[in-house]
Amino acid sequence: MALVYAGVCSHAPGITGRSDRADPAVKDAFYASFDQMRQSIADSGAEAIVVVAAEHFANFFMNNMPSFAIGMADFYDGPIEDPEWLAIEKFRAPGNRDLSERLITEVMQTVDVSYAEEWRFDHGIAVPLNFLTPNFDLPVIPVNINCQGPPLTPLHRAWSFGEALRRAADSVPEKIAIVGTGGISHWPATPDSGKINEEWDREFLDRWSRNDRTALLDYNDADIYNDAGQGGFEIRTFVTISAAAGGATGEVRFYQPIPIFAVGCTIGDYDLSTSSL
Repeated sequence: MALVYAGVCSHAPGITGRSDRADPAVKDAFYASFDQMRQSIADSGAEAIVVVAAEHFANFFMNNMPSFAIGMADFYDGPIEDPEWLAIEKFRAPGNRDLSERLITEVMQTVDVSYAEEWRFDHGIAVPLNFLTPNFDLPVIPVNINCQGPPLTPLHRAWSFGEALRRAADSVPEKIAIVGTGGISHWPATPDSGKINEEWDREFLDRWSRNDRTALLDYNDADIYNDAGQGGFEIRTFVTISAAAGGATGEVRFYQPIPIFAVGCTIGDYDLSTSSL
């Protein structure tokens, strides 16, 4: 059919786990943007949602760290974290093994990708699904990009991966939504947790909204680490969505530093009617 929706959002565990400690007005506006994203996905007629995330050593570790991985299972359990800490109850999200296999087969034509028939969701996927498919009534296809263990997936390869995902989505009869989750600037699990570089975030989001490939790939990991923390490496998921959007222009629906959530909280999507594909 075709890719029918492409967007990005934050996935920090504090978004649900520390919701009672945020400024209520800011939190409510952020949650409202999540709900708008949920409605946009529903309005697109999407029959499955591909969630491109940065996994946090829950399933992949240094003994086996693929650059790219896609889930290929009938269902996925989560969250892997303590439900009380994350404030998300245990769930079983539906997958679609057949659809996953078809997408993986097409992606493999140009990008080497691992696949996993067992995958337990951590907050990187569980938090977005909590808002975007609260009834778990939409098949989920999880995707992981290595943003954790050096050597990290190069940004230009994340772009190529996004192009492959778009080609794969356009090759199947099902309508596909794709959502990238991560960053932007944050310093998780460090003494600087809660620090946010708003200026850096807004500059990145400007490049993202313009879908400026040259500008988006003009980052290096040393500068990202210094300016946006190790959590900033997760821009790879946003870059992948930019490539999948095929030149479409984007809009940031919400951005606000929320220190208690320990991240610059973001919601954005692309107008696929402006895509060149």
